[in-house]
Amino acid sequence: MYAIIADSGKQLKVEQGQELLVDYRDLAAGATLTFDRVLAVSDGSGSLKLGSPLVSGASVVAEVLGPEKGPKLVVQKMRRRKNFRKKTGHRSVCTKVRISSITG
Repeated sequence: MYAIIADSGKQLKVEQGQELLVDYRDLAAGATLTFDRVLAVSDGSGSLKLGSPLVSGASVVAEVLGPEKGPKLVVQKMRRRKNFRKKTGHRSVCTKVRISSITG
């Protein structure tokens, strides 16, 4: 069983038991987080419910595992013919969650 959810302008395909990083939320570890913007739900046997735009009555519940740093993004700047090169990095703080149930 899987679902496609919309969160912070991104669409994510999630399955039960999956761990993923979402945008930072100020929640303690062990708290529950509910995603109610569900775009599609599949029960695994081939049937798929598509929403227009959302599936009514569907939700995804996740358990918060805690804050974590996201992947490193490398920013490189260069100006041609000026002998100018600058390399910096950035890691934003995310919230790690584990999907506990999908209803719909």
